[in-house]
Amino acid sequence: MTAARTLATAARVLRQLRHDPRSIALMVLVPCVMLVLLRYVFDGAPRTFDSIGASLLGIFPLITMFLVTSIATLRERTSGTLERLLAMPLGKADLIGGYALAFGLLAVVQSALATGLAVGVLGLDVVGSVWLLLLVALLDAVLGTALGLFVSAFAASEFQAVQFMPAVIFPQLLLCGLFAPRPTMQPVLEAISDVLPMSYAVDGMNEVLRHADLTGNFIRDAVIVAGCAVLVLALGAATLRRRTA
Repeated sequence: MTAARTLATAARVLRQLRHDPRSIALMVLVPCVMLVLLRYVFDGAPRTFDSIGASLLGIFPLITMFLVTSIATLRERTSGTLERLLAMPLGKADLIGGYALAFGLLAVVQSALATGLAVGVLGLDVVGSVWLLLLVALLDAVLGTALGLFVSAFAASEFQAVQFMPAVIFPQLLLCGLFAPRPTMQPVLEAISDVLPMSYAVDGMNEVLRHADLTGNFIRDAVIVAGCAVLVLALGAATLRRRTA
């Protein structure tokens, strides 16, 4: 893996995305729209928005980055672009790293807009630092990018890539502690939730929501989410096929 090749790949992906306004809108605007909708769904119960808004601030970017990344990567693979690129002196790690860097930059924009909107406009009340809230939102978006890159290697069409969402995202959404505290779940489900990265993303958001200072639990949660993103990116590089078929 070389920095020059990784940066060149990231620049190419960003140039392509510049001509795809629908994907940019999905990545940048949809989480903001969903947060606005959620705020006014609970218009009569602002405390409810405070209690779940921080968690969803991390979940929405993860889901949108997963969708866009998996479909965009698969589109390049099925069109033969990835096969031609990998026929050049370009390693799998360079390719995956370039994609992760390009979508990671968009994740920074997405997370900053969503966090600024939730705290500055929608009145999300957090006890801790807004910067820590932004950090977890960014890590969640990067994790969504990594998961999208990984599952794109196993899909044969864009429709199949979307079908991976119920298998990869929905179980995490149900078990992450958003709907019920994880310790109150059936023991088997609690054990499963303990190995799912979204659980720690939600826990990290809740730490910022409830504690004014940086806590050890927050550091643990952030490290686990970041570690899962790196691990999934490594798996994505290992499973990337040099031939389309």
